[in-house]
Amino acid sequence: MDDVSPAGLNRADPGSLGFDANRLAEAVAFAESAETHWPRDLSAGLAAIEKSREPAPWNEALGPSKNRTGPNGLILKNGSIAASWGDTSSVEMTFSAAKSYLSILAGLAVADGLIGSIDDPVRDYAIDAAFDTDQNRDITWRHLLNMTSEFEGSLWDKPDLIDRHRRIGADADNSKKGTHRDLQPPGSFWEYNDVRVNRLSLCLMQVFRRPLPDVLKERIMGPIGASDTWTWHHYRNSFFEIDGVPMASVPGGAHWGGGLWIASLDHARMGQLIVQRGAWAGQQLIPESWFEALSTPCPVKSTYGLLWWLNTGGAQFSNAPETSFFALGAGQHLVWIDPALQLVAVFRWIDPRKTNDLIGRIMASLG
Repeated sequence: MDDVSPAGLNRADPGSLGFDANRLAEAVAFAESAETHWPRDLSAGLAAIEKSREPAPWNEALGPSKNRTGPNGLILKNGSIAASWGDTSSVEMTFSAAKSYLSILAGLAVADGLIGSIDDPVRDYAIDAAFDTDQNRDITWRHLLNMTSEFEGSLWDKPDLIDRHRRIGADADNSKKGTHRDLQPPGSFWEYNDVRVNRLSLCLMQVFRRPLPDVLKERIMGPIGASDTWTWHHYRNSFFEIDGVPMASVPGGAHWGGGLWIASLDHARMGQLIVQRGAWAGQQLIPESWFEALSTPCPVKSTYGLLWWLNTGGAQFSNAPETSFFALGAGQHLVWIDPALQLVAVFRWIDPRKTNDLIGRIMASLG
């Protein structure tokens, strides 16, 4: 397969890419009509929008927020744009889709030899004492990457307790969120916890000894021809000193503001890099072996890999093939990747209850 031109993504006739043009147009019209219930004014932050029951001061925003636009997205097949809708160049908050970018950065750290193995204990690499406790000493990089670390502690004024009993999904019951739960041994229990993901982000910055946005721009976003409009916002208090230099650690989402702000076109470039197993314009930007690792199901959560959502058994989205996997963020933001179909789709600000239907319509347009 030819690589996408680093200068941009090319548009092609849907029929030449294997789509039924009329059915694809119907899918796009559905996407345009399936807008999220979220307000366009996001100044109150995610906690207020989701009514996540976080009491003060836990619910305090630590990073900036950005008002949203309307639904937008695009569909790529064989590296070319088959369809798009809305303003795909609009820079939007992306929430937990940023976690999948942390996974890419972890792959670079392994490739560079900065992490010998993701099954190594993180305490052998961290340059602070957070992993010296009985609960945390056996946590590995894999545990942090697949949400089974059971890390205990606080980071940037947020305790891990804040996301214990957290449930994910459009109809999730979070009535017990933030209440005590006895912690289990690392690797034995899966829980979606933003404090622990932010701890992973700090650990990655510690091994790179550089701010992660700088690494991402130099190693990934620059080489794939991404725009210069994306930014990764830190919290006002998320600074850590390395080699005498204060550095800002970025969050793996926008639970308390900040996070990765990026346009759909740049998301699509990243997705195409994943489809191409890390190769772009003759360069292997990410080791091909990393793609087997990130899409391997977690032993205690078969629909989760290394900060990517998997579709094992069709459990995530029944209308998508099992070969699909996803970067997902609240709002809803989705980067749908299916290497077997050579397909990348980006959905922004879609009602999560209508996402599976949209996927089904796109699949139907492929015949």
